[in-house]
Amino acid sequence: MLNVLLVDDDIEFTDVASQIIEFLGHTVSAVANLQEAYNLLEYNQFDHIFLDFMLPDGSGLHLIDYLKKLNSPAYITMITGHPSVKGMLAGLCGPKVDYLLKPLQREDLESALNRKSKRKKSVENLGPTRHFSCLIGESAVMHNLYTMIERVSQTSANILLMGESGVGKEVVAQAIHTASKVQGPLVATNCGALSKELIGSELFGHEKGAFTGAIGRKTGVFERAENGTLFLDEVTEMPLDMQPNLLRALETKKVIRVGGTNEISVNCRVVSATNRNMTELAESKVLREDLYFRLAVFPIDIPPLRERSTDISLLAEVFLHELNEEYGAKLVWQEAQLIRLANYEWPGNVRELRHAVHRAFIMSDMQGTNVALPDSFQSPFSKITKQSNSISAGQTIEDVEKQLITATLEKVDGNKTLAAEMLGISTKTLYNRLHAYGDFDA
Repeated sequence: MLNVLLVDDDIEFTDVASQIIEFLGHTVSAVANLQEAYNLLEYNQFDHIFLDFMLPDGSGLHLIDYLKKLNSPAYITMITGHPSVKGMLAGLCGPKVDYLLKPLQREDLESALNRKSKRKKSVENLGPTRHFSCLIGESAVMHNLYTMIERVSQTSANILLMGESGVGKEVVAQAIHTASKVQGPLVATNCGALSKELIGSELFGHEKGAFTGAIGRKTGVFERAENGTLFLDEVTEMPLDMQPNLLRALETKKVIRVGGTNEISVNCRVVSATNRNMTELAESKVLREDLYFRLAVFPIDIPPLRERSTDISLLAEVFLHELNEEYGAKLVWQEAQLIRLANYEWPGNVRELRHAVHRAFIMSDMQGTNVALPDSFQSPFSKITKQSNSISAGQTIEDVEKQLITATLEKVDGNKTLAAEMLGISTKTLYNRLHAYGDFDA
């Protein structure tokens, strides 16, 4: 049982969080500002502190400094309302500080409170769990994904996977196939990589002599995925005039090879994927509406890596272990390096993280143990972070806080209600901070 302290002026949040923490078997105290926290810490010792970054009477960073002076053994989890806070504070708080983004789920609090036991497993070199033999992650959004996979795997419904480039849609398709325990294979094809002339042959097959170069009969992916799973990647890149043929195959579960006349019955679940979201699908008109409803009987939105940053260190450990195994090396991550990885937004998602780990591995001394991380992870496709969101050495905590408030207000065109929501604080607290820094126009 742990003794937990909540420091947050959001009374609704602390009430709910306190109930969850008590339900998990721990004792909890809650305060709304720094002074109340100082008073409690003077006579009490806590194992874990959940701390809001911005409080009515100052920044939560002041409390971290106070705890360091006390040599407190407490683990600290900073609670923020927007990913930019986490990025701005990268490296400032040290390895004993984690981060969580509001709104929080029970799993988030439970995972944070179990930090010590997870560290012990890491020391014992117990690798992370591979859900469905291929998916890695213990964040709340990933557990929600696992639940959806388990439920839909018990049916034969077609599935549409949506998510940004690099999130691992094909790996999720593999997980669905594994969970379904079907007899047939997983067959994958990329609809965006095929010419208009060849896509019909790829999907449905062709007969000998059907067109120039068709020197023999070919079975299409629908036939090859019999009693299994067909994965259609980048399905929204399929030409519109080919989509009625795919729709007919889904509706009738029969295909006709190009150049043939006989209908061939097929039986497979279709898992399709696109990097477009719902809004883009509606506005771009790259997918027929009737085809969408056939493909997306059960749509799944795969979260980007920045929304499950607690999984980044797990993925980095796995990628490094795989490279060590392949090349006979013994490189290990340092705590500060994992913090750097977790604090980057990874616009290219898991694919970009894997590439960064591979590059760092190549640049490292294979005879040693240290990983040579580059000074910057940015690629030509990275989102360029504004200078106003960076932190330089020598800035005070108040400077950092002012900088964050300024950047947030600029982003929302001065809308203080929306800015407070993004920062994860009450509007009253935001106004208090604005008045404290008299150069703000409150």
